[in-house]
Amino acid sequence: MSQFDTNKDYYGILGASESSSRQDIERLYKQRAARHHPDRGGNEEAMKSLNEAYGVLKDDAVRLLYDNQRRRAAESQFTTVTAAPARDIGLFGHGLSAFLCLLLGLFLLLLVRSQWIWFLWPLAILAVFVILFGVLMARGAMRAANASLPSTNFFRSHWLLQEIVFWTLVIAGGLGVYVVLNL
Repeated sequence: MSQFDTNKDYYGILGASESSSRQDIERLYKQRAARHHPDRGGNEEAMKSLNEAYGVLKDDAVRLLYDNQRRRAAESQFTTVTAAPARDIGLFGHGLSAFLCLLLGLFLLLLVRSQWIWFLWPLAILAVFVILFGVLMARGAMRAANASLPSTNFFRSHWLLQEIVFWTLVIAGGLGVYVVLNL
């Protein structure tokens, strides 16, 4: 049999593995054919599938061609990625995401505070969480920028100093927002 369908799993139909020998495939075929033969009350479609699978797998040349085409189909299926993974966003994407989260959180916080509508306290809590998320994203952007530096760079080897400066700026910014909101 020279025609086969690479979408069908002939190994699964016979209950064999790709490493099964020709004798194993023949033995499995005979066992399943005895069970599924229409003269013995079996399903005709199942018998057709068994015959098709055995026809492909019994011939070593056709089996090799089938295996190669299945591998190529599986490889092409996994290489058609259209969107970049999150780790490939880049420094600009990390920084922009952090900036937009911080901006949105501060806007929500100022909106609740300037309207003096205290029953909007859930919105204020949401604003705080969005700001905290923006801070974590900014830290991720800082770490991504640090990782993109050459290993001989002075700043890359002093990551603890970067963390201290970052968290000092975060605390100072938080105090600044607190002061502005309580004016």
